[in-house]
Amino acid sequence: MSPQKMLRNAFGNFGTGVAIIGVHTADDKAVGLTINSFASVSLEPPLLSWCLDNNSQLYRDIMAAKRFTVNILAADQQALSDRMAKPGDHCFAECEWVASATGAPFVIGALAQFDCHIHDTVEAGDHVVFIGGIDEVQASDNDRAALMYFRGAYASLNGSDR
Repeated sequence: MSPQKMLRNAFGNFGTGVAIIGVHTADDKAVGLTINSFASVSLEPPLLSWCLDNNSQLYRDIMAAKRFTVNILAADQQALSDRMAKPGDHCFAECEWVASATGAPFVIGALAQFDCHIHDTVEAGDHVVFIGGIDEVQASDNDRAALMYFRGAYASLNGSDR
């Protein structure tokens, strides 16, 4: 096994939530990209982070954006996650998003939504780390299960499992 494959397998043993980054393109289309690299950074000031692959199809659009949203997905949103993870059309359908207070795309039905300005970016190997300053946050209070990713496959975690 190659060292890169071994590293990928090792990273895969860390179960993560699944989220979609939302931005508006230069021509004002709402687009999304599936990620699993989301992390909280700070409560004061409120900051979060996520990573963008330098070879991402949406690299230019995201790098040009002044703000982005992070939308934490529920288990029943796997089809949307799949669509936004694969090459192809990353545009949201009108019925899939609503505008945040700043107009940024919030995924309808997401478990949590964060509207962020770009606080900082850091080039790190084959990725760019985005640190977002959180300007608006919304969280669901329902009992829908979270969409998770573990060992290369989707899983779900129900909040009632606590």
